[in-house]
Amino acid sequence: MPGVLPLPASRPHRQIWSIGGGKGGIGKSLLTASLGWQLARMGKRVVLVDADLGGANLHTCLGLKNPERTLGDFIRRRAEKIEDVLTETGVPGLRLVSGASDFLAAANIKYPQKMRVLNRVRGLDVDVILLDLGAGTSFNIVDFFLISDLGVLTVVPEPTSIENGYRFIKSALYRRLRGATSSEEARQIVDSALDHKNAHGIRSPPDLLKVLEREAPEDLEAIRREIGGFHPCFVVNQVRDEADVAIGHQLVAACARHLGIKATYAGYVHYDDAVWQCVRQRKLFMIGAPGCRAADEIRQLTRGLVQGDALALRW
Repeated sequence: MPGVLPLPASRPHRQIWSIGGGKGGIGKSLLTASLGWQLARMGKRVVLVDADLGGANLHTCLGLKNPERTLGDFIRRRAEKIEDVLTETGVPGLRLVSGASDFLAAANIKYPQKMRVLNRVRGLDVDVILLDLGAGTSFNIVDFFLISDLGVLTVVPEPTSIENGYRFIKSALYRRLRGATSSEEARQIVDSALDHKNAHGIRSPPDLLKVLEREAPEDLEAIRREIGGFHPCFVVNQVRDEADVAIGHQLVAACARHLGIKATYAGYVHYDDAVWQCVRQRKLFMIGAPGCRAADEIRQLTRGLVQGDALALRW
């Protein structure tokens, strides 16, 4: 298994938010674009990074044509600085690093390339960086999620999306735990934990802790700290009724019960015809339909995420 990235250091003046979901077609890019737009309206200096390597479309959500310079140029060293591939969006305070859709190998970039991208993104002089992640649970996608100060997991009210979202969080947790180990024995135990047929009988993080206590006790406290410090949050998109609203609470409960982690429910966004009408017109709905229900919910969601009080929101 490739090396695991170090956890992000404290950054009091800059935050990295990642928007993931484990499944395509659930509105991650629209959510990223609208959160970024609202943050800019609140006076934040924001950069959106289309980290859906190989399947970039964040520029389309913003109503922009294909940018001349993309992340692909940076990966292939046609641009030495990440700042050289920044695109102005036309919204004050909001810029974009467009994805590498013109670079087929981008979805499988090598570890040194990934580290170069992540380190340069971390160094951007802005208030908030939003990473729009691709679908799936590959190491590259999970590592982008794990460098973030705030990991937002998007789901829609469909069984496949809910299952993939939970699986994404589980994969990210074990990837994080692997990075906290100090011995090869502990790493092998953590690696085996995602296989439900593993020889140790590990089915959950509590089971993992029991095995580590017996087989690699020197890593036990570090693993406990990482489990206790992993706090992803959920957003339910395309909500239509109260049963859909409850999905976020159910996911939080499942994470606590089966993974031993304290996730939060940041909020939800209703299905809104105005959103898709704007998409067809290549307009962000926050601009094209600012009075629609979804736009109002994005504004409320953004305020809650900025304040860091997702648990206190009254949804």
